[in-house]
Amino acid sequence: MKKYAFFVLLVLCLVPASVFGTPLQASGDEPPVVFADFSWDSVQFHNRVAGFILEHGFGKKVVYSFTEEVPGFLGLERGDFHLAMETWVDNSAPYWEKAEKNGRMISLGRNFQDAPQGWYVPTFLIKGDPSRGIEPSAPGLKSVSDLPRYWELFKDPEDETKGRFLNGPTGWHVSVTNAEKLQAYGLNEHFNNFHAGSASALAVGIASAYERGKAVLAYYWEPTPLLGKYDMTKLEEPPYDPEIFNTTGGCDFPACRVLKTGNTEFLEAEPEIRAFIERYTTTLELTNQALAFMEDNNLTHGEAAAAFLKKHPDLWRKWVGGPVAEKVAAALANSGN
Repeated sequence: MKKYAFFVLLVLCLVPASVFGTPLQASGDEPPVVFADFSWDSVQFHNRVAGFILEHGFGKKVVYSFTEEVPGFLGLERGDFHLAMETWVDNSAPYWEKAEKNGRMISLGRNFQDAPQGWYVPTFLIKGDPSRGIEPSAPGLKSVSDLPRYWELFKDPEDETKGRFLNGPTGWHVSVTNAEKLQAYGLNEHFNNFHAGSASALAVGIASAYERGKAVLAYYWEPTPLLGKYDMTKLEEPPYDPEIFNTTGGCDFPACRVLKTGNTEFLEAEPEIRAFIERYTTTLELTNQALAFMEDNNLTHGEAAAAFLKKHPDLWRKWVGGPVAEKVAAALANSGN
């Protein structure tokens, strides 16, 4: 009996699983499409717009994997991530140029027109805000060169001998550029370079100061819900010069190219996904509106993405058509957003 049982077990082990109606790898075991989910709102929103279409239109499993900028570049190169709907390539030029040169990452075109970025202060510092009873405290503040005159408005609560410059997180390459700018403009003797712990902490730091009618000097960019909500002024800098920018940093930021990017090997294996992402384009205005709607209504990025797709069918039907579009439309009709 023991020999017979052993023989049956041996036969079962040797027979392919498909003979019994179970494939060796079920279709449900297909690896997911992994988005590099950088730490700012607009990329997380656009990742979920594209992800909704991939999930419901293409039948793909989708994962949003949080990362910061530099690790995200390296992960896209290695194939740990497959797609990113916003890659601010001019902020991380060395990494982008290397990845593009070795052929491991591909640009899939611009998501929206080039995005402004720079150093911002509340406009009420310059012009006042009569509706809030705020008088202008820095009427002559127009440029970074004016900051030494007004540093005391921005006093660092941890070191009142200097002002505080609110920089991005240490994981952002642009934060290094901002530190170089402080040095190039001779502002290190007047300002401490304070790194926010995250993109959300940076936004909260600006919003909190604005709501309290207090001064804040910070790096920021568009499109964002914050700049759609608050009246902020971008300080003037010397005109952008690529040689200066790439050495001392002592000039204006370039209007940053915001590209959709992906891992080369993944995209070569998924030509239909590649074609969809290449057709995916929006605008700064649409993105700002969507992010403001998300914040005003306390929505998640996924909920905001579904609401956006419901509101703009004429836009996303330019990206996909046929059965894919009909599946997306059916999923939107059944969603609760």
